[in-house]
Amino acid sequence: MNKIPYLFLSVVLIALSGCVATQPAIQKSQLQIREFQTRSYDTKDTKMVMKAVMHTLQDDGFIVKQANIDLGLLTAQKEVDVEEVGEAFLLSLLAGSEARYKKNNIIEASANISDFGDQIRVRINFQTKLMNNKSEVMSVVQVEDGKFYQEFFSKVDKAIFLGRENLQ
Repeated sequence: MNKIPYLFLSVVLIALSGCVATQPAIQKSQLQIREFQTRSYDTKDTKMVMKAVMHTLQDDGFIVKQANIDLGLLTAQKEVDVEEVGEAFLLSLLAGSEARYKKNNIIEASANISDFGDQIRVRINFQTKLMNNKSEVMSVVQVEDGKFYQEFFSKVDKAIFLGRENLQ
């Protein structure tokens, strides 16, 4: 009796057992997303707020790509390795050089820092771009997690405090 088909079937079943059906996420409205992407600060110092956002991004491992104080534009990105050795090995074994598996995640940030009356308003959005081992885009998703933005702005708040106290 040939054991190879059973071995192949076992490997496929083990690989598929990692796939779990999940509930679809509840869609947020653009207004809800904008609300947690935006924070206002009681200052007129746009440059200080922009530096605080920039420092926060850099502290989180982002590389600043663009910063224009006149436009209030700041862009940055961070690359994170997400390759799973087991998945890469199994898919390479099954598909050879045609195998495609998750390789890295590129997180892009885009911030708009602008005057708003006696305040400075910051709106930042993040998106993740999942790339495969062939440098092809697998998916692009906007980060819509309010907690993620809350944690980011908490760090910006601290950076602004340090900026005001000339501790940066």
